[in-house]
Amino acid sequence: MTELIAKRQFSAMYIWLDLAFLAVLAALLLYRRKYATVLVGLLAGVLYMLVDYGIFHLVCHSRSIQGGSLFWVLLWMSMSYGFTNFVWIWLWLSRDRHLFEWSALILLWWFCCPLLAETFGGEATIVIQRTTGAYHGYMALILFAGYLGAIVYNLAQGQRCRRVSLPWLLAIGILVQLGWEAGLLLGGIRSAGFAPAEQLRTLLVNSLLETNLGMPYIYLIFIAFTAKRTEQLRRRSHPLTLAGRIEENNAERVRGS
Repeated sequence: MTELIAKRQFSAMYIWLDLAFLAVLAALLLYRRKYATVLVGLLAGVLYMLVDYGIFHLVCHSRSIQGGSLFWVLLWMSMSYGFTNFVWIWLWLSRDRHLFEWSALILLWWFCCPLLAETFGGEATIVIQRTTGAYHGYMALILFAGYLGAIVYNLAQGQRCRRVSLPWLLAIGILVQLGWEAGLLLGGIRSAGFAPAEQLRTLLVNSLLETNLGMPYIYLIFIAFTAKRTEQLRRRSHPLTLAGRIEENNAERVRGS
């Protein structure tokens, strides 16, 4: 198998436009009192930076950049996609009644931002890429171990209503990354200059692996937190066990009251 290269090229305008969007998204979430969601997004941005700069760059030496500062560009990328991805994931997991609106907002931005930057920001001046051969095997191990744990739990759980909804986790893990990757590809940001087959391979592998690998662990954190706390960070008047919260979450529906 040939090396899979994740490459992006964009102008500085793309960064400034995206920063403005992040401020708008955070403001809207705070307006809707989604305090836990915003907190999770901020923590995820820090986590992305630790992984991307600390592991991918300092440990694996897989990152390279032309036309910009690697640290500052990675800090923006980590906060941007860390915040947006995990905010969206948390909204999916909580089956937020405005999930369709939040999803449309994020997907529209991922599609429109590259086009706006191209029109108003001129030619791409920043090119950043990473190779993946040094760590994709470890990521696959994390993916398999997480879903193995969820499957074993479901096999041991006698009550169907208390089982983890694996199709829901897979849908979130794959579609969140797919939306991001497709927006980058269609906007000419991702894999510019690559052959169509290589572009498609990057799209599919990243969508199946990169966000999806964390879904069982994110779900466990979500269940543990929301069993004791509300979205407004208050203690629940009637805390639940993990199994009880899974049952409650399974009964919740998007667009519910």
